[in-house]
Amino acid sequence: MHNLQTKDQKDMLVSRRYKAENTIIEVKGCEIGGNQVVVIAGPCAVENTEILKETAFKVRGSGAVMLRAGAFKPRTSPYSFQGLGEEGLKILHRIGEEMNMPVVTEVMDSEDIELVAKYADILQVGARNMHNFSLLRKLGQVKKPVLLKRGMIATIEEWLLAAEYILAAGNPNVILCERGIRSSEPWTRNTLDLAAAALAKQLSHLPVVVDPSHGTGVRSLVTPMAKAAIAAGIDGLMIEVHPQPDKALSDGDQSLTPKLFSQLLKELEPIARACGRSIKYS
Repeated sequence: MHNLQTKDQKDMLVSRRYKAENTIIEVKGCEIGGNQVVVIAGPCAVENTEILKETAFKVRGSGAVMLRAGAFKPRTSPYSFQGLGEEGLKILHRIGEEMNMPVVTEVMDSEDIELVAKYADILQVGARNMHNFSLLRKLGQVKKPVLLKRGMIATIEEWLLAAEYILAAGNPNVILCERGIRSSEPWTRNTLDLAAAALAKQLSHLPVVVDPSHGTGVRSLVTPMAKAAIAAGIDGLMIEVHPQPDKALSDGDQSLTPKLFSQLLKELEPIARACGRSIKYS
Protein backbone atom coordinates (compact mmCIF):
# COMPACT_ATOMS: atom_id res chain seq x y z
CA MET A 1 0.00 0.00 0.00
CA HIS A 2 2.99 2.29 0.45
CA ASN A 3 2.98 2.86 -3.30
CA LEU A 4 -0.67 3.96 -3.11
CA GLN A 5 -1.64 2.24 -6.32
CA THR A 6 -4.92 0.77 -7.45
CA LYS A 7 -5.13 -2.80 -8.72
CA ASP A 8 -4.44 -1.64 -12.27
CA GLN A 9 -1.24 0.00 -10.97
CA LYS A 10 -2.47 3.50 -11.70
CA ASP A 11 -1.10 6.00 -9.18
CA MET A 12 -3.84 7.28 -6.93
CA LEU A 13 -4.70 10.97 -7.04
CA VAL A 14 -4.05 11.25 -3.29
CA SER A 15 -0.56 9.78 -3.67
CA ARG A 16 2.76 11.60 -3.52
CA ARG A 17 3.72 9.59 -6.59
CA TYR A 18 0.97 11.44 -8.42
CA LYS A 19 1.86 14.80 -6.83
CA ALA A 20 5.09 15.15 -4.88
CA GLU A 21 4.57 18.62 -3.40
CA ASN A 22 2.15 19.38 -0.58
CA THR A 23 -1.34 20.48 -1.53
CA ILE A 24 -2.13 23.81 0.11
CA ILE A 25 -5.81 24.60 0.47
CA GLU A 26 -6.76 28.27 0.75
CA VAL A 27 -9.94 29.23 2.60
CA LYS A 28 -10.68 32.94 2.87
CA GLY A 29 -7.02 33.86 3.10
CA CYS A 30 -6.13 30.98 5.44
CA GLU A 31 -3.84 28.27 4.07
CA ILE A 32 -3.95 24.66 5.27
CA GLY A 33 -1.00 22.49 4.33
CA GLY A 34 1.75 25.10 4.38
CA ASN A 35 4.43 25.80 6.97
CA GLN A 36 1.98 27.23 9.50
CA VAL A 37 -0.16 24.98 11.69
CA VAL A 38 -3.84 25.97 11.58
CA VAL A 39 -6.04 25.67 14.67
CA ILE A 40 -9.77 25.10 14.23
CA ALA A 41 -11.84 25.47 17.40
CA GLY A 42 -15.36 25.78 18.69
CA PRO A 43 -18.11 23.86 20.48
CA CYS A 44 -19.26 20.42 19.44
CA ALA A 45 -22.67 21.77 18.44
CA VAL A 46 -24.38 25.05 17.70
CA GLU A 47 -26.54 25.29 20.83
CA ASN A 48 -27.62 28.92 20.52
CA THR A 49 -26.30 32.27 19.34
CA GLU A 50 -25.00 33.39 22.73
CA ILE A 51 -22.83 30.35 23.46
CA LEU A 52 -21.39 30.16 19.95
CA LYS A 53 -20.63 33.88 19.85
CA GLU A 54 -18.92 33.79 23.25
CA THR A 55 -16.88 30.74 22.24
CA ALA A 56 -15.90 32.20 18.87
CA PHE A 57 -14.83 35.48 20.45
CA LYS A 58 -12.65 33.72 23.00
CA VAL A 59 -11.01 31.16 20.72
CA ARG A 60 -10.30 33.82 18.13
CA GLY A 61 -8.76 35.99 20.83
CA SER A 62 -6.46 33.10 21.74
CA GLY A 63 -5.40 32.56 18.12
CA ALA A 64 -7.79 30.09 16.45
CA VAL A 65 -8.30 30.97 12.79
CA MET A 66 -11.33 28.79 11.98
CA LEU A 67 -14.59 28.13 13.78
CA ARG A 68 -16.12 24.66 14.08
CA ALA A 69 -19.57 23.63 15.32
CA GLY A 70 -22.17 21.10 14.27
CA ALA A 71 -25.64 22.01 13.03
CA PHE A 72 -26.48 18.39 12.21
CA LYS A 73 -25.27 15.99 14.91
CA PRO A 74 -25.03 12.23 14.28
CA ARG A 75 -25.57 10.76 17.76
CA THR A 76 -25.47 7.18 18.94
CA SER A 77 -28.84 7.57 20.65
CA PRO A 78 -31.82 8.93 18.68
CA TYR A 79 -32.89 10.70 21.87
CA SER A 80 -29.71 12.78 22.20
CA PHE A 81 -29.47 16.37 20.96
CA GLN A 82 -29.38 16.20 17.15
CA GLY A 83 -28.50 19.82 16.39
CA LEU A 84 -30.45 22.85 15.21
CA GLY A 85 -30.33 22.07 11.50
CA GLU A 86 -30.59 25.01 9.11
CA GLU A 87 -31.11 27.47 11.96
CA GLY A 88 -27.78 26.29 13.38
CA LEU A 89 -26.13 26.79 10.00
CA LYS A 90 -27.44 30.35 9.85
CA ILE A 91 -26.11 31.12 13.33
CA LEU A 92 -22.72 29.57 12.51
CA HIS A 93 -22.41 31.49 9.25
CA ARG A 94 -23.41 34.80 10.81
CA ILE A 95 -20.95 34.52 13.69
CA GLY A 96 -18.19 33.34 11.38
CA GLU A 97 -18.73 36.45 9.29
CA GLU A 98 -18.77 38.69 12.37
CA MET A 99 -15.53 37.18 13.69
CA ASN A 100 -13.89 36.94 10.25
CA MET A 101 -13.40 33.20 10.75
CA PRO A 102 -14.05 30.54 8.07
CA VAL A 103 -16.48 27.94 9.42
CA VAL A 104 -16.34 24.15 9.36
CA THR A 105 -19.42 21.99 9.87
CA GLU A 106 -20.58 18.47 9.09
CA VAL A 107 -22.78 17.37 6.22
CA MET A 108 -24.48 14.05 6.96
CA ASP A 109 -26.64 13.45 3.91
CA SER A 110 -25.99 13.95 0.21
CA GLU A 111 -29.34 15.73 -0.02
CA ASP A 112 -28.04 18.38 2.40
CA ILE A 113 -24.82 19.24 0.54
CA GLU A 114 -26.25 22.27 -1.25
CA LEU A 115 -27.79 23.59 1.98
CA VAL A 116 -24.63 23.15 4.07
CA ALA A 117 -22.41 24.55 1.30
CA LYS A 118 -24.56 27.69 1.29
CA TYR A 119 -23.41 28.52 4.83
CA ALA A 120 -20.12 26.68 5.46
CA ASP A 121 -16.62 27.26 4.10
CA ILE A 122 -15.44 23.68 4.69
CA LEU A 123 -17.75 20.66 4.55
CA GLN A 124 -16.91 17.97 7.09
CA VAL A 125 -17.51 14.27 6.56
CA GLY A 126 -17.83 12.61 9.95
CA ALA A 127 -16.31 9.28 10.93
CA ARG A 128 -19.65 7.48 10.54
CA ASN A 129 -19.91 8.66 6.92
CA MET A 130 -16.39 7.95 5.72
CA HIS A 131 -17.70 4.93 3.81
CA ASN A 132 -20.78 6.73 2.45
CA PHE A 133 -19.56 6.56 -1.14
CA SER A 134 -22.62 8.30 -2.58
CA LEU A 135 -21.96 11.27 -0.30
CA LEU A 136 -18.24 11.27 -1.17
CA ARG A 137 -18.92 11.26 -4.91
CA LYS A 138 -21.33 14.16 -4.63
CA LEU A 139 -18.86 16.13 -2.51
CA GLY A 140 -16.45 15.67 -5.39
CA GLN A 141 -18.78 17.82 -7.47
CA VAL A 142 -18.74 20.86 -5.18
CA LYS A 143 -16.15 23.62 -5.05
CA LYS A 144 -15.92 23.86 -1.27
CA PRO A 145 -13.05 22.07 0.53
CA VAL A 146 -13.92 18.82 2.32
CA LEU A 147 -12.55 17.76 5.71
CA LEU A 148 -12.64 13.96 5.73
CA LYS A 149 -12.54 12.28 9.13
CA ARG A 150 -11.14 8.78 9.37
CA GLY A 151 -13.74 6.15 10.18
CA MET A 152 -13.61 4.72 13.67
CA ILE A 153 -12.60 1.25 12.40
CA ALA A 154 -11.07 2.29 9.08
CA THR A 155 -7.58 1.33 7.96
CA ILE A 156 -5.25 3.98 6.59
CA GLU A 157 -5.78 2.52 3.11
CA GLU A 158 -9.56 2.80 3.43
CA TRP A 159 -9.25 6.39 4.67
CA LEU A 160 -7.09 7.39 1.70
CA LEU A 161 -9.34 5.56 -0.73
CA ALA A 162 -12.33 7.47 0.68
CA ALA A 163 -10.45 10.68 -0.14
CA GLU A 164 -9.76 9.25 -3.60
CA TYR A 165 -13.51 9.09 -4.24
CA ILE A 166 -13.74 12.86 -3.73
CA LEU A 167 -10.68 13.68 -5.81
CA ALA A 168 -11.69 11.31 -8.60
CA ALA A 169 -15.09 13.03 -8.79
CA GLY A 170 -13.41 16.38 -9.40
CA ASN A 171 -12.75 18.09 -6.04
CA PRO A 172 -8.98 18.31 -5.27
CA ASN A 173 -9.46 20.19 -2.00
CA VAL A 174 -9.58 17.46 0.63
CA ILE A 175 -8.23 17.71 4.17
CA LEU A 176 -7.61 14.44 6.00
CA CYS A 177 -8.54 14.32 9.70
CA GLU A 178 -7.37 11.68 12.17
CA ARG A 179 -9.94 11.57 15.01
CA GLY A 180 -9.12 8.32 16.75
CA ILE A 181 -10.10 4.73 16.10
CA ARG A 182 -12.13 2.30 18.16
CA SER A 183 -10.12 -0.11 20.28
CA SER A 184 -10.59 -2.32 23.34
CA GLU A 185 -9.39 0.47 25.66
CA PRO A 186 -12.30 1.65 27.88
CA TRP A 187 -10.60 4.62 29.55
CA THR A 188 -10.55 6.79 26.44
CA ARG A 189 -13.35 7.42 23.95
CA ASN A 190 -11.11 6.41 21.05
CA THR A 191 -7.45 5.59 20.50
CA LEU A 192 -5.77 8.54 18.79
CA ASP A 193 -3.58 7.09 16.04
CA LEU A 194 -0.83 9.65 15.52
CA ALA A 195 1.22 7.12 13.58
CA ALA A 196 -1.58 7.05 11.00
CA ALA A 197 -1.57 10.85 10.79
CA ALA A 198 2.21 10.90 10.26
CA LEU A 199 2.03 8.10 7.69
CA ALA A 200 -0.78 9.86 5.83
CA LYS A 201 1.54 12.87 5.50
CA GLN A 202 4.23 10.62 4.02
CA LEU A 203 1.93 8.79 1.61
CA SER A 204 -0.31 11.65 0.52
CA HIS A 205 0.15 15.26 -0.54
CA LEU A 206 -3.15 16.24 1.13
CA PRO A 207 -3.15 18.31 4.34
CA VAL A 208 -3.62 16.31 7.55
CA VAL A 209 -5.22 17.62 10.72
CA VAL A 210 -5.75 15.89 14.06
CA ASP A 211 -8.78 16.00 16.37
CA PRO A 212 -7.49 15.21 19.89
CA SER A 213 -10.92 15.97 21.39
CA HIS A 214 -12.70 13.03 19.74
CA GLY A 215 -9.44 11.13 19.66
CA THR A 216 -9.36 10.88 23.44
CA GLY A 217 -12.76 11.99 24.77
CA VAL A 218 -10.95 13.17 27.90
CA ARG A 219 -10.39 16.88 28.56
CA SER A 220 -7.07 16.38 30.35
CA LEU A 221 -5.64 14.45 27.39
CA VAL A 222 -6.44 17.01 24.69
CA THR A 223 -3.43 19.22 25.43
CA PRO A 224 -0.74 16.49 25.51
CA MET A 225 -2.13 14.85 22.37
CA ALA A 226 -2.31 18.19 20.56
CA LYS A 227 1.36 18.74 21.40
CA ALA A 228 2.27 15.27 20.19
CA ALA A 229 0.37 15.88 16.94
CA ILE A 230 2.41 19.03 16.26
CA ALA A 231 5.61 17.04 16.84
CA ALA A 232 4.30 14.40 14.42
CA GLY A 233 4.23 17.02 11.66
CA ILE A 234 0.52 17.54 11.10
CA ASP A 235 -0.92 20.64 9.42
CA GLY A 236 -3.70 21.56 11.82
CA LEU A 237 -5.67 20.82 14.95
CA MET A 238 -9.42 20.63 15.48
CA ILE A 239 -10.30 21.25 19.12
CA GLU A 240 -13.63 21.43 20.91
CA VAL A 241 -14.05 24.40 23.25
CA HIS A 242 -17.09 25.38 25.32
CA PRO A 243 -17.48 28.18 27.89
CA GLN A 244 -19.22 25.76 30.28
CA PRO A 245 -18.30 22.21 29.26
CA ASP A 246 -20.25 20.61 32.10
CA LYS A 247 -23.44 22.15 30.69
CA ALA A 248 -22.72 21.40 27.02
CA LEU A 249 -25.50 19.58 25.14
CA SER A 250 -22.93 17.25 23.57
CA ASP A 251 -19.35 16.13 24.20
CA GLY A 252 -18.72 18.31 27.24
CA ASP A 253 -16.26 15.81 28.73
CA GLN A 254 -13.81 16.36 25.88
CA SER A 255 -14.25 20.12 25.50
CA LEU A 256 -11.66 22.57 26.79
CA THR A 257 -12.64 25.73 28.60
CA PRO A 258 -11.55 28.95 26.84
CA LYS A 259 -8.87 29.38 29.53
CA LEU A 260 -7.43 25.92 28.91
CA PHE A 261 -7.54 26.52 25.16
CA SER A 262 -5.64 29.78 25.51
CA GLN A 263 -2.98 28.06 27.59
CA LEU A 264 -2.73 25.26 25.03
CA LEU A 265 -1.94 27.63 22.18
CA LYS A 266 0.78 29.28 24.24
CA GLU A 267 2.37 25.87 24.85
CA LEU A 268 2.11 24.78 21.21
CA GLU A 269 4.23 27.58 19.76
CA PRO A 270 7.66 26.44 21.05
CA ILE A 271 6.93 22.88 19.92
CA ALA A 272 6.05 24.11 16.44
CA ARG A 273 9.23 26.23 16.31
CA ALA A 274 11.34 23.24 17.35
CA CYS A 275 9.88 21.37 14.36
CA GLY A 276 10.57 24.23 11.96
CA ARG A 277 6.94 25.32 11.87
CA SER A 278 4.83 28.05 13.44
CA ILE A 279 1.24 28.44 14.61
CA LYS A 280 -0.97 30.57 12.38
CA TYR A 281 -2.80 33.12 14.52
CA SER A 282 -5.95 35.04 13.72
